[in-house]
Amino acid sequence: MFTSQTSSFQDSIDVEERDDFDSEEIAGYNQKSQLNCYYTIYLYQGTRSEASGENVAWNQRRADSTTSHEDFSLTLIDSSLPSEAEPELRTYISRRLSKGALLGGMGNIATVELSIPEESVGCYCCLLEQERSPEQPDADGNGYVICFMGGSEKGLNLYPLHCDVRRSYKIELDKYVQGLHCSLQTPELQNLETEVRPYLSRWFDESVMHIYRVVQLVQSNISFLLHAALSQTHVEVINSEERTKADVSRFIKAASLQGLSQQDPTAASLCKAISEDTQSNLVIDCSVSPPMLTHTVSNRFCDDWIQAFLNAAERCNPFLLRQILENFKLKAIQDMNSLKRFVRQAEMSHYALFRCCQFLQGCGNGDVLLQNARAEHSDLPEACSIIAVLEEFIKEQSQAQA
Repeated sequence: MFTSQTSSFQDSIDVEERDDFDSEEIAGYNQKSQLNCYYTIYLYQGTRSEASGENVAWNQRRADSTTSHEDFSLTLIDSSLPSEAEPELRTYISRRLSKGALLGGMGNIATVELSIPEESVGCYCCLLEQERSPEQPDADGNGYVICFMGGSEKGLNLYPLHCDVRRSYKIELDKYVQGLHCSLQTPELQNLETEVRPYLSRWFDESVMHIYRVVQLVQSNISFLLHAALSQTHVEVINSEERTKADVSRFIKAASLQGLSQQDPTAASLCKAISEDTQSNLVIDCSVSPPMLTHTVSNRFCDDWIQAFLNAAERCNPFLLRQILENFKLKAIQDMNSLKRFVRQAEMSHYALFRCCQFLQGCGNGDVLLQNARAEHSDLPEACSIIAVLEEFIKEQSQAQA
């Protein structure tokens, strides 16, 4: 049992050795080269809609950057792509639109081949539709198509081994694109240089790099943040810039299981477990370098992931960092489900209770798992009795090790 458990855990940690990232890509990251990222924004017009005067003028001025189809036209507004690559992207987007593959407000990610140094990159594209006029409720809508390119499809679109923990940058990029909605209401985008272009240029830094910055900030102390995320402990960042506070907050949210509560009842019970215990906030004081952390709590499970995070950060690979974080959560959920099964079996078998003790001793995450189990089984007296025995066992083990 312990052999298979250790093997599965090692497979989760050693994601950089898996086929998710090929050897050439990893070699490139080992060189700590700067990842190139690009953006493009197009004006989208349905041919059955009544074009506004400013949009007509825009199309006339940019006739050489417009692609027209029977049902729509696509006009370039701004792009950071090389001039030879942008028409290739426009052709790709036009093909997607003609097939109805872009739905308003919902982005998707695919691999595109362009005339850029990377040749093949992951491309996120999203159609932001403008509100339709009451006079033409059934007309094809106008709007903007926004594209972000960088890394690879495997990097931008993360699908870990378990379908219940599918997390991808698509969710974060959808939110980031929505933040541009108000800025796109200006006629002829007169705020292109002051608002729109700077916002689009920051997409990679804001939506991809925050996990990397947090690992760089706390280094080997990352285990304390991982434990705080699993145990729903509040993390307070003091004496820092707002960006650092936002980065840490987003890291904790990405590492916690709270967002999975509608997909996994086990994760939902963990969210309620915090009410059962009085915990001190984890405090990160950035007035000194490196930051000072107080009220720190960790366990062997979280400590075992430290090196994987540090290795990926050393490679300057934000996509690999996110994959490792998703595997961390996946392993935590698997262990929670295993304990849940053992507790049910222990209600009828003393040997199963012994297996529970063995499992908690081996997984290294007993405190978090029992916190979750206590909350989930609070209305089941027999299960509560078993959990109380297990908590006493974990306490004795901790005292013996101390």
